[in-house]
Amino acid sequence: MRGVRAVRGALGAVTLLGVLAAAPPSRAGSWTAAPAAGRPYVYLEGAAGSVLQDTLSVTNHASEPVTVRLTGRGPAVAFAAPAVTVPARTRADVPFAVTVAAGTPPGDHQGAVRAEAAGRTTVVPLHLRVSGPRLAALTVEGVTVDRSSGIRYTLVNRGNTVLAPRLAVHADGVLGTVLDRPERPLPLVLRPGERATRTEPWPDPPALDSVTVRLTAGAPEAAPATARADASFASPAGLGGAAAALLAAAGTATYAIRRSRRQR
Repeated sequence: MRGVRAVRGALGAVTLLGVLAAAPPSRAGSWTAAPAAGRPYVYLEGAAGSVLQDTLSVTNHASEPVTVRLTGRGPAVAFAAPAVTVPARTRADVPFAVTVAAGTPPGDHQGAVRAEAAGRTTVVPLHLRVSGPRLAALTVEGVTVDRSSGIRYTLVNRGNTVLAPRLAVHADGVLGTVLDRPERPLPLVLRPGERATRTEPWPDPPALDSVTVRLTAGAPEAAPATARADASFASPAGLGGAAAALLAAAGTATYAIRRSRRQR
């Protein structure tokens, strides 16, 4: 916490620089906020219990001063000043500190730095990597199968790294395979501890069958995780077809018996 207090108290560290480049036309809300040196996001790396520092550049392109409020989201963020007034056509470089709590698990953590002024908010992503052993672990849970809604399941990130899951789907019926979808990436990113419930469409399930559905989920550096569910399908059309087949079989057997008796 000494590092955080030092940054909070160092108001003189807020540096004001004249903007020498040509400014865009003056208008309300004509300001920008970004990490120093033009980076697209803030990236910090350190051990649990450490205090990490960076700088946010707030540029006022307008012809009048603007006051920008600064806050953080996610990890504990403290600015040298909670608000900064930037003169016209001037850039303010505002230091800030991120405190990594002593119990923070190793791996990737997400947050943001927010700047608000003139009815507008700019959010700068903050990526924090806490050093230590990395654990990539993914589970697939709660698999259910429904004729109308498809295959429902939940993916859970049990590790301490960000995961990009992949999924394979396979289903076997009484007479063999009825569904086989090879592994493919999902439009999904799971942060540590995060879970996501999804539905796998199955628009043409069997009309009459008893099936076992198996889902296999994977991600880079994570061992594959498998879960299964059993389901029975019995639509009216399927039952009608089965009944017709049974009647046809019974009719064939009756005809064969009668023919056999005549031949005697």
